[in-house]
Amino acid sequence: MRDASPLVWIVPFALLVLTIVTVPAHLLDRLGLPRYRALRDELGKVQSTNERLQREVRELSDETERLRGDTRAIERIARDELGMVREGEIVFQFPN
Repeated sequence: MRDASPLVWIVPFALLVLTIVTVPAHLLDRLGLPRYRALRDELGKVQSTNERLQREVRELSDETERLRGDTRAIERIARDELGMVREGEIVFQFPN
């Protein structure tokens, strides 16, 4: 039974050495830590874009709700953005 004793220590030691060599190699591989950092940065950009778009959607929803009940705002938009006038109005255009 004394012959098995060295194997009890050699196998765990060999596994430890193998782990010490392979784990850093996998971390530094292009699919390891650099990929993780790139994905983390991309996630941050996507989250900030998502937050910006959510704010924009809220602002547009608020504007839509305001326009549903405010006929003056609708008229202002029709005049300013669409160039509409009321019947009987005279439009004066001045050169720039």
